[in-house]
Amino acid sequence: MTASSPAQRERAEGLALPVPRGKLTRQAPLAPLVWFKSGGAAEWLFEPKDTADLQAFLAALDPKVPVMALGLGSNMIVRDGGVPGVVVRLGKAFAKVAALDGVTLDCGGGASGILVSSTARDAGIAGLEFLRSIPGTVGGFVRMNGGAYGGEVKDILTTCDVVLRSGELATLPVSALGYTYRHSELPQGAIVVAARFRGVPGEPAAIQADMDRISASREASQPLRSRTGGSTFKNPPGHRAWERVDAAGCRGLTLGGAQVSEKHTNFLINIDNATSTDIEALGEEVRRRVKESQGVELEWEIQRVGKA
Repeated sequence: MTASSPAQRERAEGLALPVPRGKLTRQAPLAPLVWFKSGGAAEWLFEPKDTADLQAFLAALDPKVPVMALGLGSNMIVRDGGVPGVVVRLGKAFAKVAALDGVTLDCGGGASGILVSSTARDAGIAGLEFLRSIPGTVGGFVRMNGGAYGGEVKDILTTCDVVLRSGELATLPVSALGYTYRHSELPQGAIVVAARFRGVPGEPAAIQADMDRISASREASQPLRSRTGGSTFKNPPGHRAWERVDAAGCRGLTLGGAQVSEKHTNFLINIDNATSTDIEALGEEVRRRVKESQGVELEWEIQRVGKA
């Protein structure tokens, strides 16, 4: 067990925060932790040592203090005023993946899609290849019903472990999550610490070939080497978001240091030290133009958090 440093303990006690065994940082910059590389700081950034540490911290934390989970920061705009309360970031202790049997993986909430899909391949489990194409962690996949290339988390999830805002650890079946397109009914402030994904038996070589196909498709069609946030808008019923954005004449549209990608118009990119205000305002301008020109209401898929 590693004790908190005296300085950390003094800061935490000064604001009546619990003292965890993990790392607690005040006014932690979040821009380096998110793909857009923009935005303000977390009032507190908590990196728990393990699940028990997270439980104890949340149980002792004033219920009025907001709590938010942060994964790889790939589908998020952190506003320039920063995020009040506590941002929880799951580290290596939560990034383990292991096969339970011939078709099921037990995955930590901090594990990446690449690790999950690669472990599935090695275990001869097919059906999880699409996770390789989603730049995030298991916790984010579960919360947002992540999906791509014909697959969605609701189709492979069996159960997940969450630490509720109260600190209680609960195991929830997929039926309890109320999944719809890119949405779940996980309780506010709950942190996904583990999940079980079920596939079907497959041949590792065939699984790898499918993952190679997905990787090549993403590389060809998406601005993966830019400072971006992934898919910006949900696909409206009967439409593809990028087609609506393109039809509104928004390809390459800029605002401040932000731009609508010319390669894939459902991606916003930071081309010149854009602020999060630039990025969000550009997204709103795109929504306005699509609504005005086509009568289609685009909904944000990217999470927008914090204070303007």
